Amino acid sequence: MLRLLFWIALIAAAVWFWRKYKGASASPRTSRERDATPMVRCAQCGVHLPRDRALAQEQQWYCSQAHLEQGPGPRDR
Repeated sequence: MLRLLFWIALIAAAVWFWRKYKGASASPRTSRERDATPMVRCAQCGVHLPRDRALAQEQQWYCSQAHLEQGPGPRDR
């Protein structure tokens, strides 16, 4: 009975250390997410694109010059 409890405790400790190590390796990914470019939505077609590639006019974002010239699209999306 004592051997069984010993093995259960050993396996539980191994699982705990493995989860702790795995959780520590996941934290660098969150720093990369903070450096991600913000996304905006085209007011004409609704497609999402990085803000640095979008065209802005009067607090509206557009994906192309043609959509900028057409203006905002329907609001039912």
